[in-house]
Amino acid sequence: MTEAKIEELPDRVAEVFKGRKILLTGGTGFLGKVIIEKFLRCLPDIGQIYLLIRPKKGKDPKNRLDEIFNNALFEKVKDQRGIDTVKKYVTVVNGDVSLPGLGLSAEDRKMLCEKVSIVYHAAATVRFDELLKRAVLLNTRGTKQMLDLAKEMKNLVLFAHISTAYCHLEEKLLGEKPYPPPADPHKIIKCVEWMDDEVVEAMTDKILGNLPNTYAFTKALSESLVEEAMPHIPAIILRPSIVIPVWKEPIPGWTDNINGPTGLLIGAGKGVIRTMYCNENGYADYLPVDIAVNAILVSSWNFLYCKETEKRVYNLTSSSDFKVTWAEIIVIGRRVTEKVPLNGVVWYPGGSMKKTRLMHNICVLFFHMIPAYIIDSLIFLAGQKPIMCRVHRRIKKGFEVFEYYANNQWDFVNDNLINIRDKLNPREKVKYLLHGDDLDLDEYFETCIRAARIYILNEPPETLPAARRHMRVMYWVDIITKIFFFVLLIYTVACWSESFRALLAGGWELVTRGLTS
Repeated sequence: MTEAKIEELPDRVAEVFKGRKILLTGGTGFLGKVIIEKFLRCLPDIGQIYLLIRPKKGKDPKNRLDEIFNNALFEKVKDQRGIDTVKKYVTVVNGDVSLPGLGLSAEDRKMLCEKVSIVYHAAATVRFDELLKRAVLLNTRGTKQMLDLAKEMKNLVLFAHISTAYCHLEEKLLGEKPYPPPADPHKIIKCVEWMDDEVVEAMTDKILGNLPNTYAFTKALSESLVEEAMPHIPAIILRPSIVIPVWKEPIPGWTDNINGPTGLLIGAGKGVIRTMYCNENGYADYLPVDIAVNAILVSSWNFLYCKETEKRVYNLTSSSDFKVTWAEIIVIGRRVTEKVPLNGVVWYPGGSMKKTRLMHNICVLFFHMIPAYIIDSLIFLAGQKPIMCRVHRRIKKGFEVFEYYANNQWDFVNDNLINIRDKLNPREKVKYLLHGDDLDLDEYFETCIRAARIYILNEPPETLPAARRHMRVMYWVDIITKIFFFVLLIYTVACWSESFRALLAGGWELVTRGLTS
């Protein structure tokens, strides 16, 4: 079918959202920003988007919205529709999901209950090491309060809870269905509300049980609250896996954080990550953020337009289509960082994954901490503030979370999403892409690193030639260092061997003297 013919086909997904007034929480986050951009660019007849935003760091919600629109992510939609038109479709509502009553004024609450028909609840703390009390108040109590608000909405047709595919970690094969919570969410909420922070933290390990962190625990509790509300409101649960930078649109490679493989590539590319304790044959489930947003839209369409109201849980995952092992990511990362080096590399990218924690810890000592202390000493003598030890402490903390997921394996059923693909017409399949058939991993990760240089590290493209020259210098420094340590090792072994032989000879002489005396 020609492109002209495809454009003549209806966009039934956009039709579902025509005139709809939508409430979105978590709009200032990574996924939230991409959701807003997609809505504004691809749903031209949408009624209104209400963003629940809290004041932060002295900035009021309207200032924070201006910051969102000033992001490069929105350049394409602003060029297409104009900044004034774009802003006209977005209304800021002052609120905070972690506060009682969502921090809403009586007027705003009444307005939302009268106007909103679709809710996307994406607000959550995604920090794995978040304090339990804060994680419960934001992730779990916040979800309960959003459900209470939704129950008051007069025109509600859909409440979509953005969960995570990694919240029921005891299930090695996660189906598209609800699972029992690890505890009673209502009791947990009440406990943390009246307990002091210190008491909650003292009890955290006992409360979490076998779960490794507060994120998985509180997201699992949140899901049970949504399931509990399903008989009363039209609610669905959407479980994206690890959301990674944009694949295709609007800006290939764009991200606003260094979570997931992007952080590993940057750390390895800078030469500060030289070892990881990881099952190199294992794999994680990744989903480019633009595909995740497309999946959110078509899942909503399937519920509203196709009337498949019995399907209430969607796993937004990719590993059923393709699997990328940790070892493959490392190999690709080396190729990419050699081709697109980062500025200020402290050591030529290298290192490897270790199969045992003991070997990893030894390598951390010799290739992370000792070099960090040496570099920090030189920085201090130069009159600057040392940073490398602080960087490696943060890396160590990140490894504590990473190692659990890197050395365990989960798989996911995503039949609901696969079935939706067959329902889309050719126009919708292009506009709301759900597959990775033409994904070239080398090209994708190279695009991610190029985008990270610009949007995360503030390293513009014109700095690449200097970075390549610096990388060539670091290559020879790395070679010379390896030769030096190899010679030092041989010399140490030789000295030790000579001393050992002398010790043995001396010991034997003492023995023979004793026998002959």
